[in-house]
Parts: sequence; C-alpha cells; structure tokens
Amino acid sequence: MSKRVALFAGSFDPYTNGHHDIVRKAAALFDEVVILIGVNVNKRRTFDAGAMRDAIQAAVDADGLNARAVIYSGLVADYCAAHGIRWYVRGLRNAADYSYEEVNAPVNKLLNPALETIYLRGEETALSSSLIRELMAFAKPVDGFVPSQIAEIICPREREQGQRAPGKQE
Repeated sequence: MSKRVALFAGSFDPYTNGHHDIVRKAAALFDEVVILIGVNVNKRRTFDAGAMRDAIQAAVDADGLNARAVIYSGLVADYCAAHGIRWYVRGLRNAADYSYEEVNAPVNKLLNPALETIYLRGEETALSSSLIRELMAFAKPVDGFVPSQIAEIICPREREQGQRAPGKQE
C-alpha cells in the first residue's frame, strides 16, 4: 500500500493559526502533509520564505504532526506530479474562498489529471495572512493569531513597525 500524501500550498506570509488548523485536519486524514510555501516571483514577500519554512516546521513538529514544510517556485500541479502526490488540500473560510478554489481546481486537474482537490473547512474564518500584516502595520499584537514559532520570527518586526502611531498619516 502506497503512502497517502497530501499537499497544502500557500504563500504563508505569514503562516497563521488558520493554516495550522487545516494542517492538523489534513494530518489526521493522510500519512503525510507537505506544506508548500509557494514563491511567486511577481510578489514581494513580507517575511523570508526560508525562515517561515523553518518556523512552520518547528510548529508542526511541536504538535507532533505528520507534516513537512518545503519551498517551491513552480506550479502546484507540477510539484504534485513530480512527487507522486495525488491530493491537494485547500482550506475554505467562506463562499469567496470556495468560488476562488473552484476556478483553480479544474485547471490543476487539466495540468495533472491524477490530482484531486480536497476542501477542508477552516475554523478561523476571519483570519488571513493579509489581516495579520495589516494588524502589524498598525502596531496591533498578532501573537494570538499565529503559532508561537511564527510569532518568534514576526513579532520582532512587529515591535519595530510599532513605533508608528495608529492612524497617523505620513
């Protein structure tokens, strides 16, 4: 019997408790979960992908999850094909997420016919990486919204950015 491996991809800039919730759920269903940090050459990251990978790995290891974090700059369908991964896990918070995913799932299936997209419902429906970055821009604490291992790498930056008064125009 072959190992049942699933992939969960995103920019994870930063990785949130919502992402971690989806990884926990996927880890209960699969033998292994690959957490793929997608690097989009057209987007500028806020947090270093290598540091984020290491912090994500520390978070999943601390929880004893059967998951590993990797960085990849190509298409998800190609990564899955090259590594024999047949399941692509996506977290859904709301109807907008579902609509977005329903556009991408058929494209991934065309690129890799063996790939099945699996939707898991997220519990942290208001939480997103962009929300974390916005809160940080206004010097709001975010450590309650990310695993402690992630907070260790992003909160020093949060304190540096926190010197600006909320709502102040520059």
